[in-house]
Amino acid sequence: MTQRGEPNRLVREKSPYLLQHAHNPVDWHPWGEEALSLAQREDKPILLSIGYSACHWCHVMERESFEDAEIATLMNASFINVKVDREERPDLDGIYMKAVQLLTGGGGWPLTAFLTPSGRAFYGGTYFPPVPRHGMPSFRQVLLTVADAYATRREEVERGAGQLLEAIRADGRPQPTQPGDIPAAVRASTAEPPDFRTLAHAFHFLRGRFDATHGGFGPAPKFPQPTTLEVLLRYHYRTGEEKALNMVLHTLRAMGRGGLRDHLSGGFHRYSVDSKWLVPHFEKMLYDNGLLARIYLHGYQLTGDAELKDVVTSTLDYLLEDLTDAQGGFYSARDADSEGEEGLFYLWTPSEVKGVLGAEAGALFQRVYDVTDRGNFEGRNILNLPRSLTEAAAAEGMNAEELEGFLRSARASLKEVRSQREPPFRDEKVLVGWNSFVLRALAEAGAVLGRKDYLLAATRNAEFMLTSLKHEGRLLRVWKDGPGTIPGFLEDYAGFGNALLTLHETTLDTRWLDEARWLIDLMMALFWDEGVGLVYDTPRDGEELVVRPRDVMDNATPAGNSLAVELLLRGGHAFGEDGFREAAERILAAERETMNRFPSAFGRLLSSLDSYLEPPVEVALIGPAGSPETTELLARVHEVYSPNRVILGGEPSALPPLPLFQGREMVEGKPTAFVCRNFTCTPPITDPEELGREVRGE
Repeated sequence: MTQRGEPNRLVREKSPYLLQHAHNPVDWHPWGEEALSLAQREDKPILLSIGYSACHWCHVMERESFEDAEIATLMNASFINVKVDREERPDLDGIYMKAVQLLTGGGGWPLTAFLTPSGRAFYGGTYFPPVPRHGMPSFRQVLLTVADAYATRREEVERGAGQLLEAIRADGRPQPTQPGDIPAAVRASTAEPPDFRTLAHAFHFLRGRFDATHGGFGPAPKFPQPTTLEVLLRYHYRTGEEKALNMVLHTLRAMGRGGLRDHLSGGFHRYSVDSKWLVPHFEKMLYDNGLLARIYLHGYQLTGDAELKDVVTSTLDYLLEDLTDAQGGFYSARDADSEGEEGLFYLWTPSEVKGVLGAEAGALFQRVYDVTDRGNFEGRNILNLPRSLTEAAAAEGMNAEELEGFLRSARASLKEVRSQREPPFRDEKVLVGWNSFVLRALAEAGAVLGRKDYLLAATRNAEFMLTSLKHEGRLLRVWKDGPGTIPGFLEDYAGFGNALLTLHETTLDTRWLDEARWLIDLMMALFWDEGVGLVYDTPRDGEELVVRPRDVMDNATPAGNSLAVELLLRGGHAFGEDGFREAAERILAAERETMNRFPSAFGRLLSSLDSYLEPPVEVALIGPAGSPETTELLARVHEVYSPNRVILGGEPSALPPLPLFQGREMVEGKPTAFVCRNFTCTPPITDPEELGREVRGE
């Protein structure tokens, strides 16, 4: 039995989350054959605990229960205890989160699930306190009750586990892989893909849930939901509906001014616990910042609003400064806690501000950033902007440029002092899917804003993943002090494929087209089921679990299903492959009903539906890569928000044999662009201004 302070089996793992538990007195196992076989041999239920390194309540439950010798003794006596990092194993998290949601009506982390030795869940919950509290039983009570039920009411436990497994399987239908076994309801659902009415319904649904005062959707807690905001931008672009645009802009500005954003270093925290975006849950996640940077960039493209541009650059600059590995990968997260307190690293008192800036300058900074003696969070202050800088400047009798210059210097001084505090823990594992969101944002921002450093960082990241996370012709999921052993999931292949297509569109380097095509072909071989016309989250030859997971709804990140449809549509146009488009159409048809029922959970898939319904604007750009003339033409293409655009280009002597390049060549030795809409193409364009007018539709 593991004693307090002695290392358990997790000490051999690479996951920062698992290593955080490596010295618990709990006899933890990582998920794997050893733990599952032991449960079978000893006929003990499995206590599965799933979390992640930046999870505040995971830390709380560890301190209260997993470090308690008496509770650990109960766990070790009656269960095989298994720890899982949800970020490494989204497949396991998806299966057992669904089980707990079906059992309790809710979910979250830490996830606590009790399984039979065969891996079937029969009871579970999330955080359990050490003593009964707010109607929740204590963790000790849960352990004793579950152990007793397994020992004395085994038939009831097994029956409940079987029923729950069937419910999980039904939720992820269809399971059959032979065409003759496909349920009639599924065959019927594939008859016709959704149409524009689904997009219109989504807009009206979101408008009904919109918080017109503070932005965002629904009551607190509020999550940023960048994929939902993208749907509204696309709807505005397609229809001219100003309400859709205003909903997005109001939300982006409110989030960017609120405490959700770190006003000193840049970057966003995970979510807001209130309705005003003031008090965040202070963890910083890589995926949030990659996805948010991109939606802010699109808002800037549509409006030219400098405030939105500032959020883009401060967010991406933060990622490059704080979450970038020396080899080019991007780390996963910063914790919410430091020195044992949530958010302490980010909070200020008036005396601290004046101690850095001086009395007069400090007082001005306090007025602008809402720093008061009373505080807005447990007696301290979360920096936020109650007013826009233009409004703040007017109130102070200053012009906006003068105030911004002062604030830029003041923020730098406070950031320098803050850097001397104990920082929150940084999870330094690199995940392919999450890195892909940042790669794509950096590539787009580099092209739109003329930031060569962003393009360089995107290129380094792509090269790193293709070098360090490619093994025996496949992707791996995670890198931490070297490549891991977990195979890539659908979200890794589809996310990375989309990012590489974008990297080609912003650099015109054709090697990224080759790698994207490799990923699409491999994605179809590993995850596509021709019999049912759907993709699964795990490869067909992956670990055999109680169910092959297929999570179709977006959560904090876009679902692998949605990313796959997007990649198939983009790849179909880029490579002239009708089969890719047909596969995307089958998936869209299968999800028609759920998209209509739960539009807020299908943001990325709705965006892909928008792409499916409208032929893209195709731009072929032939010219020497990196030449000033080619770069200027490419900049004109990217300055315009055009969500359903396909850009292909490259050196005239090395163009791949793709349909859009057929018959294309430079005119008079100059880099040349061709713009095609609805199968009709413009004459060759060599003038940047003319190209700008053409892509704007003028």
